[in-house]
Amino acid sequence: MKHLKIRLMLVMGYLGAVVGAGFASGQEIVQFFVNYGSFGLTGALIATLLFALMGGLLLYLAHRYRVSNYQDLLARIVGERLSPVIDLLLAVFLFLGISTMFSASGAVFYEHLFLPKNLGILVAYIMVVISLLAGRQGLIYSYNLLVPVKLVLLLIIAGYAALFVNETPTAATYTAYMSSKASQLWGLSSLLYVAYNFALAMVVLTEYQSVGARRDGITGAVWGGLILGLLVVLNYLALSRFLPVVTHYQVPMLFVAGQISSTTKYIYTVVLWIGILTTAIANTYGFAQRMANFSGLSYGLCLVLCSTLALPLSMQSFSSLVGKIYPIFGILGMVILTGVLWQAGKDILQRMYYNISQLYWGLRR
Repeated sequence: MKHLKIRLMLVMGYLGAVVGAGFASGQEIVQFFVNYGSFGLTGALIATLLFALMGGLLLYLAHRYRVSNYQDLLARIVGERLSPVIDLLLAVFLFLGISTMFSASGAVFYEHLFLPKNLGILVAYIMVVISLLAGRQGLIYSYNLLVPVKLVLLLIIAGYAALFVNETPTAATYTAYMSSKASQLWGLSSLLYVAYNFALAMVVLTEYQSVGARRDGITGAVWGGLILGLLVVLNYLALSRFLPVVTHYQVPMLFVAGQISSTTKYIYTVVLWIGILTTAIANTYGFAQRMANFSGLSYGLCLVLCSTLALPLSMQSFSSLVGKIYPIFGILGMVILTGVLWQAGKDILQRMYYNISQLYWGLRR
């Protein structure tokens, strides 16, 4: 039972980091998969395998080197010289990500709940600070509480829309048209999607190294990657049923939820906000921890400081922040993804060679 609990904690951590505002809104799925027609489904399946593989390899390296923070792991996978540069860029992105998620919370309150934007920003700010006052345990506990709610509602709503809601009359024709224009870019799109999501996942998943044994960590990360892939596929199928209409919405999954019922739309608004909150928690924890290590100040003070300093920028438009910040994160993600693959692959091959050599010389004696 203890092993299952640890593995499920890893699942919650992985999903909490990746299934944020962009995913829950449906905008990421439209941009990276639905826009490529039927090839998008193949891309979603490839992303599923990559999420599971990379999550497992990341936890393998974290346990192999016995590191439980992303800075130490970065030094191992990209080298001592490059890691400070990547770390600095990652820290900048984490900070900007806090502002982006606060802004997204304000947008949800204003556009969908018809409440003041500043109230949405303030509520997210308070929730993030309260959740993270306990440090790593606060991160884990908040994820264990929020992510299951988000996961269950996402699976039910996206699954129902994908399987039982009638598609628009033009959906099949439009999908075929988009497939003819997709060329080979759908594969690159799938890779980029995994890459830019994996950078934030690394910040969260390495924190779980000290929670349990290596096998539980690797298994939990693989499970998380597979469930994440299932969500991608279900969202792709749900959104594809409403082509080309969904391509004109900022939050396409709210449109899909509204096709089920108005009540479902409001429930999905809650899902969207929880997605925003869990991403804000991941970004804030990663930056506050980095700030505390660098400055020598207490973690609690750094938590309040970085959350407060992110407020002025959060007053800007959510869509403009996303357009400027996320492409940079995709480049960082590609570097980290390559580093994890190279380091884990090299280490596994070395261990295999050593074991085979030991077996060979043992038989020769």
